[in-house]
Amino acid sequence: MAVASIISAFGLAGSAGLNAYIPLFIVAVLGRMGVITLTQPYDVITSWWAIGALVVLGLIEFVVDKVPGADHVNDIIQTFIRPAAGAVLFAANSGVIGEASPTLALIAGLIMATGVHATKAVARPVVTTTTMGVGTPVISFLEDVTSTIASLLAIFLPAIFLLFVVFVSYVFYRLWRRARRSKQQNALGEA
Repeated sequence: MAVASIISAFGLAGSAGLNAYIPLFIVAVLGRMGVITLTQPYDVITSWWAIGALVVLGLIEFVVDKVPGADHVNDIIQTFIRPAAGAVLFAANSGVIGEASPTLALIAGLIMATGVHATKAVARPVVTTTTMGVGTPVISFLEDVTSTIASLLAIFLPAIFLLFVVFVSYVFYRLWRRARRSKQQNALGEA
């Protein structure tokens, strides 16, 4: 059970690196429904006002993140929000927080979410530039779907979540190799 809790904590923190509000909303609603239990002070996100705020903020990010150019401004703003959300989600996982230091849990979540966010923030301008903005809403939507699926798997099926991470990593690697190969062929064609 402890390993599953650790996987869940890392999964939720990583999901927050893609979109801070999706995993927070999922955890808040599941906590409100009594499906999962959040300890104090993290149970505050299960209040109706917190859930409402997450819905409003999530909708704003959902729209802004689909607009080329505005998505970069959003990523700058989210540089502070996504890691904080990852830290809270990691620490809120009661199975991990029970025996471990709350500070250590917050730091682990912060690092995980920051790593995912940094990767996204670096890759997104490349997508926008190479697709002349057409790929921005598509990639943003795929990030939202990935964050949702990863959050749900991390909570309910941690072992399957690990397979999901391997699959997503493989797809990302293949796309990166294809882009690199295309760039090299274009460079040779110009020479």
